[in-house]
Amino acid sequence: MPLATNIETLVIEVNHVATKFGEAVIHEDVSLCINRGEIFAIAGGNGCGKTTLLREIIGLITPTSGTIRLFGLDSRRLVAGDGYPIHRRFGVMFQHGALFSSLTLAENVAVPLREHTTLSEALIRDVIAAKITMVGLAPDSAHKYPNELSGGMRRRAALARAIVMDPELLFLDEPTAGLDPIIAAGFDELVLSLKSLMGLTVVMVTHDLDSLWRIANRVAVLGGGKVLGVGSMKELSQSDDPIVREYFRGPRGRAASEQAAWNHNGPHT
Repeated sequence: MPLATNIETLVIEVNHVATKFGEAVIHEDVSLCINRGEIFAIAGGNGCGKTTLLREIIGLITPTSGTIRLFGLDSRRLVAGDGYPIHRRFGVMFQHGALFSSLTLAENVAVPLREHTTLSEALIRDVIAAKITMVGLAPDSAHKYPNELSGGMRRRAALARAIVMDPELLFLDEPTAGLDPIIAAGFDELVLSLKSLMGLTVVMVTHDLDSLWRIANRVAVLGGGKVLGVGSMKELSQSDDPIVREYFRGPRGRAASEQAAWNHNGPHT
């Protein structure tokens, strides 16, 4: 599988990655590339290794074999701890937000700044206020604890924390899981807005077909330990692969496709 046509645009390279946990095979042979400035989604059925692959890319897990390069750096150096400058170039929003329950929203957002910078307290407060506003939260929400926030607000708070260091690359793990359709659509619009405003490259793990149609430039479908297909949603929905076809042409896939077409063209009379 060719990885890229222009090496200068390449942000992430995954080459022949295999992952095993004991006898369990998660990835057999996964290769893909992600280019600067795109929203790239990783999709597939439950248990196909979507989140595992994301964690390997950001250096939380080391694959059994194969290589992953992030901004040209081998991801194993991130695991070893000597890839610190690269850490500052990406932000991560973990599944369900993963906010610290004992910290306020503002304190959660401030965590990366306190760990990785020497900014003054006054400047940290200014940055936090700016990021909270950027994700569409009211200023007075800064003093609330996660259990005082709605599900949608918690996701936005987690997103504020992920972008607080002004990253080039943003990882989102199931960002709209469990949200009602209206809140999820609003979150997708926020991601599009931040991508444009901040010049982000976005890598998103999701099973939300509506979200895939709304914002993904390209999608990689995992299954059977491999990449079954990579392309736009329109391209993948026309795939001849039976697993990809089932994923995108089933009732949920057809409904998401029809909704995307309606949103683009408006109702037909």
